Amino acid sequence: MSHIRHDRKLLARVRRIGGQVASLERALGSDDTDCGAVLQQLAAVRGAVNGLILTVLEGHLRHHLDTDASTHEAELAPVLAVLRSYLK
Repeated sequence: MSHIRHDRKLLARVRRIGGQVASLERALGSDDTDCGAVLQQLAAVRGAVNGLILTVLEGHLRHHLDTDASTHEAELAPVLAVLRSYLK
């Protein structure tokens, strides 16, 4: 997937997710962490990963359907809408 190589925004998102996971790891290692807080952190990590997946998928689809962007945009919009609703 050469179209995502060296994408600084994607790398920043992955690093942010890494920070969320590290925070979750610290919370799980602590004796006084509230279960609700852990569940909230887990939901945040899941949302961040789903957002990353959607971004990569959208870029992938746009890159490989770029032969006639105007024609494919009308076909791509409903597919992306379904993916967005599924990944929420």
